[in-house]
Amino acid sequence: MSTSTTAPRPARALPPLMQVSDAAAERLRGLYAGGQEGKLLRVAVNTKGCSGMAYDLTWADAPGPGDEVVTTNGVTVLVDRKATLFLIGTTMDYEVKAMSAGFTFVNPNEKGRCGCGESFHV
Repeated sequence: MSTSTTAPRPARALPPLMQVSDAAAERLRGLYAGGQEGKLLRVAVNTKGCSGMAYDLTWADAPGPGDEVVTTNGVTVLVDRKATLFLIGTTMDYEVKAMSAGFTFVNPNEKGRCGCGESFHV
């Protein structure tokens, strides 16, 4: 009787939970140094809108027990642990347009967005 063993396959690297673009990092540094000094931005996903889910940004004094701490591009953000499956591989950006400015998300898990762009589904 012959036995053979095969070496286990090396684990594939997981994509980062979330990235922060240069523009978003610059904006966050400004917010952290100004009126939101000592606070951290928390990113969550809530049930909302016509497509079912929406990004929810709030300020927190410190990480909570349900937060993942993500440090990327020189800034730290919190990610609600319940949102991690929806956000894996997401990049948070900051866009300035003619009539608006704000954080945006490039999320590879999104399958579609509503017409107004306020909500998404996976």
